[in-house]
Amino acid sequence: MWNQTRITELLGIKYPVLLGPMGGGFSTPELLSAVSNAGGLGSLGAYTLTPEQILQTNKIIKTQTDKPYNINLWVEDVDASLADYPVESLQKVTTLFKPYFDELGIPLPDLDPNIPSKFLKQVEVIFEIKPKVFSFIFGIPSKEILDECRRLGIKTVGAATTLDEALALEEADVDAIVAAGFEAGGHRSSFLKPASESLTGLFSLIQQLKGKIKKPVIAAGGIADGKGIAAALTLGADAVQLGTAFLVTDESNATPVHKARLFSDEAKYTVLSKSLTGRMGRMIRNRISEEVKYENAVLPFPLQTRLIGPLREAAIAQGKTDMINFWSGQNAVNLKHTKADELMRSLIAETEQIFNR
Repeated sequence: MWNQTRITELLGIKYPVLLGPMGGGFSTPELLSAVSNAGGLGSLGAYTLTPEQILQTNKIIKTQTDKPYNINLWVEDVDASLADYPVESLQKVTTLFKPYFDELGIPLPDLDPNIPSKFLKQVEVIFEIKPKVFSFIFGIPSKEILDECRRLGIKTVGAATTLDEALALEEADVDAIVAAGFEAGGHRSSFLKPASESLTGLFSLIQQLKGKIKKPVIAAGGIADGKGIAAALTLGADAVQLGTAFLVTDESNATPVHKARLFSDEAKYTVLSKSLTGRMGRMIRNRISEEVKYENAVLPFPLQTRLIGPLREAAIAQGKTDMINFWSGQNAVNLKHTKADELMRSLIAETEQIFNR
């Protein structure tokens, strides 16, 4: 049976279909529970949440599903270059973006480069609530954290954009590895080399990982329907992870204008840009991503996010969609489902049909 894999056995789920853990407020308990209740693995992208917010959100999740689910964090949630960040560099970057603020009639925000990491405090909450799965990107947690997860029965899943990263995750003895292909929407989760040097396509990455590592592999990037699922599983993946296809559903917390853009012809034009957050991510092209080239220096993460936050809010309020970042994977051209449970049923039925031919 196509749906009986090492991942379904490991995680106690019926179908090897995982919800991408979309951070930045896009995840909701409703979306997570819809996927988990349909037999997949729902996920919560929690890297922006305080420990208290994670606890509160988890209480809501528990009222909506009793199935396994995943909570995702960022190991490196603050760029190391923020320490002792030069005032001159800060001024240079804000000057670059000032014309956009002037156009919208808003002031530049006051920015403090002293941003502490939340990761270790967030992990303490993971230990407390004990989700079935703790996934992470942008690095590998310490041996002590991974050992405690094993002691508590929490399965660990790391993300790799290259074979070298997958080998490092296997050496750390995580339970499964996400193969994050070049096609995926949102941030490139590279951690051994710069994201710009870690751009392997998903189908090549699956085969590289399956040829060299023994851990189960979860394929992510550009998968939006049963054909993509079947292709990834045929290449050896033990499960798939979808983000953009779920981003357009009613249960997602993406704005209506974001969802509309994903359903539009513009969704076929995605770019890799660091202009919105300071880290490379795949999004639908916009004016800022076109004008602020990748070579331009921007602020480290998450200071760049704090610079762009007020600009984004003003652009949404004023309908200036050419200044708003809309995250998207490369394959958004055939999206059609707006209900998460309907999407799950469609994914399962189409994949089943393909394998039963």
